[in-house]
Amino acid sequence: MTERLTYSSYLKVRELLSLQQPLSTPEHHDEMLFIIIHQVYELWFKQMLHEIEAAMRHLDAGDVLKAGKNFKRIDAIQRLLEQQVDILETMTPYEFNAFRDNLNPASGFQSAQFREVEFVCGARATGYLRFLEPTSEERLRLERRLAEPTLYDALKRLLAKRGFAVDTPEALIASYKTIYENSERFYELYVLLEDFIEFDERFLLWRNRHVRMVERMIGMKPGTGGSLGVSYLEKTLEKKFFPELWEVRTHLGHGGYTAG
Repeated sequence: MTERLTYSSYLKVRELLSLQQPLSTPEHHDEMLFIIIHQVYELWFKQMLHEIEAAMRHLDAGDVLKAGKNFKRIDAIQRLLEQQVDILETMTPYEFNAFRDNLNPASGFQSAQFREVEFVCGARATGYLRFLEPTSEERLRLERRLAEPTLYDALKRLLAKRGFAVDTPEALIASYKTIYENSERFYELYVLLEDFIEFDERFLLWRNRHVRMVERMIGMKPGTGGSLGVSYLEKTLEKKFFPELWEVRTHLGHGGYTAG
């Protein structure tokens, strides 16, 4: 006889609550918070990937409104990710360092889902793969992502179908300029471009908040996985998923910009 479905059985609550297993001995009070925060990050990364994949399907189908709904949800998730830093910062540097050594050699650097988000958005620094076992599920998933089109590719395909040139960075910037400066005529695409830039900006804001939190916790110490810590993270603040979409802002309101 099949067991009657309950809230707990549907959500696997018992299994979920068994996944927080601190390593400090005696158990440090704040290690539980550290684990839960990062497990929740992984769950939201999973949902973000789910929404990005759906947005790509809608863009390929030419359904910009449905893609916009995906971006609205992604934006809400990104804001929540940033707010989670507030909770993490209720832990002092002294409290974090009391159990930090137990984390070696694990590192947030090894988050495969975070790398998936970067890969699917077009930031494909393959050097990250060396931190994952060659035959691991995470490594194989990332390698599949590398072979697949990106979210930016989906945008370019849509624009090409609508008659815009996208074959070079210069042509793409010129197409963006046409859309922005004729926003009433191309309103649907104009709003979509703003969805893309909002996504990229919120990612940069979260990166910056994360870097400042890490510096607050460990200063300029190396990361637990052997990375350069804050020195490395500072460099990630320069990453932009959609560079031409940022570049076009320099040219708006100034006539004469053309591709080539």
